Amino acid sequence: MKRLTLLFAIALAPALRAELKLPAIIGDHMVLQQKQSNPIWGWDAPGTHVTVTFAGQNKSAEAGSDGRWEVKLDPVPANATPGSISITGSTNRKIEDVLVGEVWMCSGQSNMGFQLSSDWNGDIEAAASDLPNLRLIKVPNVGTQELQNDFKGEWRASNADSAKSFSAVGFLYGRYLHNILHVPVGLIDNAWGGSAAEAWVRRSSLEKDPRFKLLMESTVKREADLQSEKAKEDFEKATAKWKEDVEKMKAAGLKPGQQLPRAPQSPEAWLHGNARPGNIFNGVMNPTLGYGIKGVIWYQGESNASRAWEYAQLFPYMIEQWRAEWKQGDFPFYWVQLADFMAEKPEPGDSSWAELRESQTKTMSLPNTGQCVIIDLGEGKDIHPKNKHDVAARLVRWALVKDYGMKFAYRSPEFSKLEINGDKAVVTFDLFGSSALRPFDVQEAVGFAVCGEDKVWHWAKGKLVAGNKVELTCDKVSAPIAVRYAWADNPVCNLFSMEGLPVTPFRTDDFEMTTKPKPPVAPAPKK
Repeated sequence: MKRLTLLFAIALAPALRAELKLPAIIGDHMVLQQKQSNPIWGWDAPGTHVTVTFAGQNKSAEAGSDGRWEVKLDPVPANATPGSISITGSTNRKIEDVLVGEVWMCSGQSNMGFQLSSDWNGDIEAAASDLPNLRLIKVPNVGTQELQNDFKGEWRASNADSAKSFSAVGFLYGRYLHNILHVPVGLIDNAWGGSAAEAWVRRSSLEKDPRFKLLMESTVKREADLQSEKAKEDFEKATAKWKEDVEKMKAAGLKPGQQLPRAPQSPEAWLHGNARPGNIFNGVMNPTLGYGIKGVIWYQGESNASRAWEYAQLFPYMIEQWRAEWKQGDFPFYWVQLADFMAEKPEPGDSSWAELRESQTKTMSLPNTGQCVIIDLGEGKDIHPKNKHDVAARLVRWALVKDYGMKFAYRSPEFSKLEINGDKAVVTFDLFGSSALRPFDVQEAVGFAVCGEDKVWHWAKGKLVAGNKVELTCDKVSAPIAVRYAWADNPVCNLFSMEGLPVTPFRTDDFEMTTKPKPPVAPAPKK
C-alpha cells in the first residue's frame, strides 16, 4: 500500500508543479492595440486547455509540447476604462488595469534610449508626465545567440518617476499621440545604445541572403578570433598592463583634467554585445515578437555609418524581416535620420554620415515608412544631442497624418529635378503640401555644392527663384554636372519648408560611395 501511495505521489508531482505562466509583456497595466486582433500567450503544462476571457470574449487554446499556448482576441475599440483579462489553465491568472488604445515600439540605439531626464527640458517634461493612461514598459539589454522568450520588466503608468528613465523621443512621441488622439497609449522602450542593425535581425536570415555574405564571413572570423586561446591570453596581458598603468598614475597623482585609461574590453563583450548578428533579435526582440502594435519608431544608424553602402540593403531588409516575423502586415515604420555631428569642414567633399543618411532616405521606397529629418538639431561635439522634443514632434507628424488621418505638414522637402542652364544649376524640390521653401537666418540658400567633369566639389551660391526652386552658381565651376546639399558629417545648411521642416540632404551624382567595400587586391605575380 505504501509503495502504491509513493508511486501515485511521484506521478502526481508534475501536475502539482504545473503553473500558468505569462511573459512580462503581458501583465497588469498593459495596453492592447485597438481595432486589431491581439495575441495573448504564455506557458502551461503540455496539453493543458487554456481559456482567456476579455470584454465578453472567450478564447481557448491548448498548450503545445513545449508548453506554449496562444489565443487571439477579437478587435475592440479604444477604451480608457480599466478592464481585466482572466486566464484559466492549470492555475488561474487575472491581469488587471488593462486599457485599449495605441501601442508603439520605440527602438534603435542610444539616441532612442536617451532618457527623458537628460533632455534639455527633462526636468519639466518629467513634471508634466503624470498621465495615468499613458503606459510604459522597458526591455533590458540582453545579447545572446540563444533565442529568449521572456524578459524582466513590467508595464507602469506614466509619472515623474517612470517617465524620467524612459526614452525621451519615445515618451514625447507617445505623449503627443495621447493628448491629440485622446486615447490610451502604450510605449515599449526597446533600444540599445551603440547597437548595429545586423544585431536586430535573426542570424539565420542574414546567413541565407547572399547580399550579406561579406558581413557574415567577417562575423565568423571575428567569433573564431575572440574565442581563441590567443584572445584570452592577449586580454589577460592587456588587463595586467592596464592595472599597472593605473597604479603608476595614481601614485604620481592625476593632473587636472587627466583621466585614468579605460580597462581593456573582454572578448566576451562583443560576443554578448550589441553588434554581433542576431544577438539583439534573440535577447530583446523575440520576447516581444507578436505583441499587438500600431507601429515602430526607430533611431539608429550611427554604428553602421562606416558601412553606409551596406546599410542601404541592410536597413530595409531589417524592416522587412521584422514585419515578416511579427505577422501583422506592413505596419508603420518611421525613423529619425542621422543628425549633424563631428567637426564642420571648410570644403565640401565625401562623408560616411552623409552616405548613411542617403541610405536611410532610399529606404522610404518601402511601403508605410517615413523619415524625420533633423540635420539642424545635432551637436558637433556630442553624438547625443539633447533636444529630443523637436525630434519627437517631427516624427509624430508622420503618424498623425499617415495613420490617424490628420492634416499637418509632415514630410521634409526632397530633391525632385536638376536642370543645367550654362553655368547655372537649378534644383527643383517636392514640397509635399508646403507652400514654399524658406532659407533660415539669411536670404541665401546655404549648404549647396557643385562639381564639373573633374568631380571636384566647390561651394555654390544658392538663390530662391521660385517657391520650390533654387538656382546655384559657382565662380569655380563654369559647367556644373552635379549638385549636393548638406552632404557632410556636420553640414552648414539653412533650407526649410515654410512649416519649419528641413530640406532632406541629397546628391544628384552617382559617384561610387566611399563606404562601398573594395574588391580584394590580387597578389602580385611571382617573378
